[in-house]
Amino acid sequence: MAYDAADLNSRVLSKLNAEAVGEEVMSRIAPITAFASDPNAVRNASIEALVEAQLLRWKDFFDTVETMPLTPEQRLSVVVDEDATLVLAGAGSGKTSVITAKAAYLVKAEIRKPSELLLLVFAKDAATEMSERIEARCGVPVAARTFHALAYEIIGEVEGEKPPLAPTATDDKAFLSLIKEILRHVVATASDIAQTVIGWFAGFFDDFPAEWDFKTKHEWYAQIESRNLRTLQGEMVNSFEELLIANWLFRNGIAYEYEPSYVHKLQKTGRRTYLPDFRLTESGVYIEHFGVRKRRGRDGAEELTTAPYVDRDEYLESMDWKRQVHAEHETVLVETYSWERDEGRLLEALAKKLEPHVTLRPIPDIEIYDRVAEVGVVDSFSSLMGTFLRHFKNGGYRVEDCSDKAQTLKLGKRAEAFLKIFGAVFREYQSRLGDRIDFEDMVNRATALVESGRYQSPFRHILVDEFQGISTGRARLTQALKRQHSDAKVFAVGDDWQSIYRFAGSDIHIMRNFGAEFGGTYSGATGVHRTVDLGRTFRSVDKIALAARRFVLRNPAQITKTVIPAGKTDEPSIRIAWTRRDTGEQTLKDTVAALAATQGNRGGKPSILVLGRYRFLRPDIGRLQRQHPGATINFKTSMRRKAWRPITSLSSAPTTPRWASRR
Repeated sequence: MAYDAADLNSRVLSKLNAEAVGEEVMSRIAPITAFASDPNAVRNASIEALVEAQLLRWKDFFDTVETMPLTPEQRLSVVVDEDATLVLAGAGSGKTSVITAKAAYLVKAEIRKPSELLLLVFAKDAATEMSERIEARCGVPVAARTFHALAYEIIGEVEGEKPPLAPTATDDKAFLSLIKEILRHVVATASDIAQTVIGWFAGFFDDFPAEWDFKTKHEWYAQIESRNLRTLQGEMVNSFEELLIANWLFRNGIAYEYEPSYVHKLQKTGRRTYLPDFRLTESGVYIEHFGVRKRRGRDGAEELTTAPYVDRDEYLESMDWKRQVHAEHETVLVETYSWERDEGRLLEALAKKLEPHVTLRPIPDIEIYDRVAEVGVVDSFSSLMGTFLRHFKNGGYRVEDCSDKAQTLKLGKRAEAFLKIFGAVFREYQSRLGDRIDFEDMVNRATALVESGRYQSPFRHILVDEFQGISTGRARLTQALKRQHSDAKVFAVGDDWQSIYRFAGSDIHIMRNFGAEFGGTYSGATGVHRTVDLGRTFRSVDKIALAARRFVLRNPAQITKTVIPAGKTDEPSIRIAWTRRDTGEQTLKDTVAALAATQGNRGGKPSILVLGRYRFLRPDIGRLQRQHPGATINFKTSMRRKAWRPITSLSSAPTTPRWASRR
């Protein structure tokens, strides 16, 4: 329309002589010329006038459609009607009320027929609840569907039958168990892939930082602490290079002790008890790994250097002392050095030095895999593999595409190893599917049917709940449905701050680029859309809501939004207990004890939720419960959706929230 007005103005209207055509004609064409000269201003003014009129006309509806009257922000989100509208609905801001009111408003205002509304949600129970709630508000049935139910309907309608669904499609736990089972099968049956899998767990593909990359001892040990350097044998080590050495020994069947007491008692050394890095239990050989590099001095002679925060002279003197101890007591010492790792031959050099003392008896890869699985490391890797598989299928990628991109981005040998393992896992996964399909297949097949025109969409308004959880495949399906009708609109409600569905294939970048993905075109501009920020939370007081906002916005990739808390409190609502790994258990006990001593809502029992990253981190909840019978104590992993909600929802009154976190 803007283009037509501009064209008409340039070809005809701008050439009219005001005196010749008269004032009446000029006054009639004035709106057209104004629109042609600044279409955006006219459009914005028209939208503002429409919104104000609708807010006034439907005031009684907005006052009564829900138990409590809608807030000004909620009302605005309902009447705004762009080609694409994104409602930023933070935790406790009443997003369900907005979707319910939007659907009821569209029907009551006769903007859309119920059959023209498509309400998409992410969970089956949420779909049922939403359908019932909307029908109660507007008096006519409006069906809410999950993306998968919609996709299944499309396939059945076009193809005449619905393909069988894989049982793991509806059970995340079963899906991850299948991935773990497939991974073990690959290790047992494909020796080249098995070597890569075990090398992955052994850290052979990791690009570990060096001590020289850090200026202070604190920075270095913080890095060590964060990496959780657990060997294939199960113990924690103090450096990346020690991890490589320990895992090489284990893989080759060389029994060892880590940091054992030296076999001979040393008298009055004035030093700490001597604990060599490794002792080989069969041969009695000791291994000391020295963190030194080589460099040329000013005189051209070669000299050894240490990390910036290490006293070089003291360290070199300590090296000489250790050599002297072994010489005096006639124990065998094998030395390795950081400069050997720099040259890419640390393990090769170790093998050569140990050759006179040991016989290599490589442990079968499947035995190593089972040992690693016992300590829980495989769980996290299987989860990573499952997440990647869902993203991979959602995007319709090929392994070759990923390999090419990894090379282009220079992601290195770790990415190469991952893709090698993934390729084998994916092929086996697809083979086991047979003639069944998973949810990713379902959505992709339905999208193809819509894009080809074999499916004709009746929907003119597409309302999407929990939009932060949308995946590439679901976004393509939504886009395909919208493109079938020039007047179709997308109304999305979500919160990128609550995006936790990455493991299920969600892609938060779609929400952050909402306009580019779903927006319309106007006056030469693309991505035209409207964003409404609900802002208010009915769930959290200021000490939680505002602190959470500051924390989340430390990440510049998050969408900035207003947070108006439900109330204010003078009492602290968040407490942080810092701990090191070796004191974590005691800190957890102390924290639970402190929370158990407080009162719950309305003076009842306090409810304590302990969050852990993985299941194998689960503390002894039974023991904690017995120690504190006056509280209710539960544990969940952060992979489960409901585990995150208490952080923002447990405290709606000015009391301390009943939760504890575990590192």
